[in-house]
Amino acid sequence: MVVVRKEIGRTREYVSAIGLGTWSIRDYGKAKTVFLEGIRSGIDNVDTAEMYDSGRAEVFVGEILREVGKENVFVTTKMLPVHLVSREEVVRAARNSLKRLGLSEVDLFLIHWPNPSIPISMQIRNFEALVDEGLARYIGVSNFYPHELEEAITATRKTDIVVDQVHYSVYHRYPVEDGLDVICSKHGITIQAYNVIERGRVARDNILATVASKYNKTPVQIAINYAISNPRVIALVKTENESHLREILGSMGWGLAEHDMEFIRRMISAD
Repeated sequence: MVVVRKEIGRTREYVSAIGLGTWSIRDYGKAKTVFLEGIRSGIDNVDTAEMYDSGRAEVFVGEILREVGKENVFVTTKMLPVHLVSREEVVRAARNSLKRLGLSEVDLFLIHWPNPSIPISMQIRNFEALVDEGLARYIGVSNFYPHELEEAITATRKTDIVVDQVHYSVYHRYPVEDGLDVICSKHGITIQAYNVIERGRVARDNILATVASKYNKTPVQIAINYAISNPRVIALVKTENESHLREILGSMGWGLAEHDMEFIRRMISAD
């Protein structure tokens, strides 16, 4: 198995092109077994958020880090937008996340989604306190679409936005393929894609199955490879199943031909 690695922003730090997500974990015991196996297999990129299971997912990631060593994992967590009202509230919320993670500093902190009641410029400047206070090495955003991301980029004063995490899949190609990828390429921002396999929907897709038969792959592997074929995209996938983990790992180390990607775009209507 080949582990493909991609740069986070322009940081000169590279992580696996597939990261393990922690949204909606049902069985933490099974998830722990799978996460440990994934990390031992070369995945060094884990995503979580204070919102996930009311902080339990961050606690879970902390347990994983104690098993494998923090130096072996790039950790991303996300802050709820309600905290963005002031630098003090941002710092307080961050310290709570770090306590759950068992860390003094996280690699990457993201705004989970924009707070509609506060100007984006204010949100970003408050969020920059995380780097000032040594609570995060890097900052980024999540669910920021082109105009919001451009406003956020303009608002930074002391640090760069290195990631925008958004929904991206063969069924949901907007906004990545309709402008976001251009903005991110221009500014050196990595796109983290969530819901890439659409909660298993891609596994039952006949069009993806047709393409998969040409590569001796599965529809799930085709869907993930489609996403990471974009040089700026890292795919986040959640699994609690060891065989599914092996399937996910098999999505790396090869590439879809451009005509097959075009076939997918032509045959699968996207929102």
